[in-house]
Amino acid sequence: MPDPEAAVLDALAGLKIGYERLECDPEAADTAVFCARYGIPPERSANTILVASKKEPKVHAACVVLATTSLDVNHAVRGLLGVSRLSFASAEETVAVTGMIVGGVTPFGLPAALPVYVDEAVMAPEWIVLGGGGRSSKIKLAPAALRLVPGLQVVPGLARPRA
Repeated sequence: MPDPEAAVLDALAGLKIGYERLECDPEAADTAVFCARYGIPPERSANTILVASKKEPKVHAACVVLATTSLDVNHAVRGLLGVSRLSFASAEETVAVTGMIVGGVTPFGLPAALPVYVDEAVMAPEWIVLGGGGRSSKIKLAPAALRLVPGLQVVPGLARPRA
């Protein structure tokens, strides 16, 4: 299997996106632990989550939301994909579809046919931190760079604030 972190860096270079690569202890890659250990405010941390339809043939999408929000799978994403039932993809399915492991999934370097939806709130901060393709790095960049990902859509109301 190709190195997903190298594939992400290649994708960033191909899109001519400026970024800062942050090294990360793989044991601290999960959002809450990462933010606490490395002093990153959760409102600046964005998660890329793979969702999958329940019925065959499977339909997938990658959704990017701030760590302070919850993805609206049952309404917003379901409507975008036009499916009746949707859930979060398993860790195994995430690797099979994206080539990346949970804790490192990012919108850069994903398969071209995979829809990528970004919650509008992700675009507001001056900078955000996203997965780096694997669990040993993160990518810090200006959210405007996300607009360079081919086919990516910014969606109002894709996520809701956490209670």
